[in-house]
Amino acid sequence: MTQPNIVIIMADQLAPQFTGAYGHPVVQTPHMSALAQSGTRFDAAYCNSPLCAPSRFSFMSGQQVSQIAGYDNGAEFKASIPTFAHYLRQMGYRTCLSGKMHFVGPDQMHGFEERLTTDIYPSDHAWTPDWEQPDERIDHWYHNMDAVRQAGQAMTTFQYEYDEEVTFLARRRIFEYAMQKTGPFAMLVSLIHPHDPYVARPEFWNLYDSKDIDMPATGPMDDPHTQRLRAGIEADQADLSDEDIRNARHGYYANTSYFDSNVGRIVQTLKEADLFDNTIIIVTADHGDMLGERGLWYKMNFFEHSARVPLIISGPGVQQGTQDVPVSLVDLLPTFVDIASSDGSPAPELGMPIGGESLWPMATGADAGERTTYGEYCAEMTPHPMLMIRRGAYKYIHCDGDPAQLFNVIEDPMERSNLADDPAHAEIAAKFAAEAANYWDADKVRADVIATQKQRRAVHAAMIKGQLTSWDYSPPRDAANEFVRNHVSWDDVLHRMQYPAPDSGH
Repeated sequence: MTQPNIVIIMADQLAPQFTGAYGHPVVQTPHMSALAQSGTRFDAAYCNSPLCAPSRFSFMSGQQVSQIAGYDNGAEFKASIPTFAHYLRQMGYRTCLSGKMHFVGPDQMHGFEERLTTDIYPSDHAWTPDWEQPDERIDHWYHNMDAVRQAGQAMTTFQYEYDEEVTFLARRRIFEYAMQKTGPFAMLVSLIHPHDPYVARPEFWNLYDSKDIDMPATGPMDDPHTQRLRAGIEADQADLSDEDIRNARHGYYANTSYFDSNVGRIVQTLKEADLFDNTIIIVTADHGDMLGERGLWYKMNFFEHSARVPLIISGPGVQQGTQDVPVSLVDLLPTFVDIASSDGSPAPELGMPIGGESLWPMATGADAGERTTYGEYCAEMTPHPMLMIRRGAYKYIHCDGDPAQLFNVIEDPMERSNLADDPAHAEIAAKFAAEAANYWDADKVRADVIATQKQRRAVHAAMIKGQLTSWDYSPPRDAANEFVRNHVSWDDVLHRMQYPAPDSGH
């Protein structure tokens, strides 16, 4: 057995509840469903911080955000933090990134040997919140209801332009790996869809009839955290019609199908390049989208539609089935190391203790046992660190200043009933409360969040003055050596850029 290739396909803001692969009766995701049917589908997978950059920092490093100060979308992901790309490179893998990762800081590689695209979002500290003014809206980049009101169709958007490039360049690189007969490779294909704006091309919009689009199952709730979020995204001021809500969900479903079509294109390319049979494919996302549930949109909370992510593992050696124990994105770094070690290759020495636990035994048929998943949120629209604990049927959410929240997400998946003050659940709630109190020093974390915010705002205030030295990644391109040129023979180019190669006898 040789080391298998690893291909991770990541969506942005994709809640598994809104996919056919996870049982939604309307949303069409046939390629995700095919991978789930041939592999393992994890039915209680969570992000570790429900916001783009922090979630991705946790995913890459196997660390909770408080361990790496990766608090928000303006926090630096430090170059000294080891990632799964670093470890896989040590194990002989070619490592490649195509697409969005929202790296903030001057290091835009974080262990990847090559990066095929720029990022879609800025890499500086501009998107730094201010916990000392928690009620202040930063209108330049905070979400509001415009994305909901403006949902509909378009021939192209900046997000479609981006994802088309991401998938094209990833497919080209896969063929190049095949033509060059390279060793094992690990590729992350990270797409921006179905992230808002909820605007879709007609061929995906027309997959759905408006009358078939389901409305949110749960209306606005009155808990303080939900109300604070509604104010932060200005949902409390919006008079959204049923048509507005249905159009936004329609656009999201359409763009979910578009994401799924790109999953299919990557899988087809692996098959055409004769690499599929030795490749482990993982499909996941950085976080979900409330999509109107609880009167909320987007993410930034630990309710199920925001914090849950799809997670499907398929490929050689993977057992067909489902797993319903709680897992999270920090579990993927040790999973990738286990996959790379499956041929007997030694695992590298870890540079930091890992916050997760490998999913590879579960994916290959081992008993899951009991597992606990943790999540941390230290970004905008909360003035204090927020902690989620998911164990068994229960989820517990703690944030200083807010009432505790305890849900049985098996019996109450829409989280309508807070059990924290229910006498019948007093013992369970007390144990979770004690665990939350011992998990971290919340005051110390809050002080560090505020200190780093001040540092970053000072740096950003200077960087926007005078001559700009951008951290945004510019992919290298050497047009003088692309395609057919006078210093190389036409026949050499033909053989180098065709798979399978033409018959050398002609």
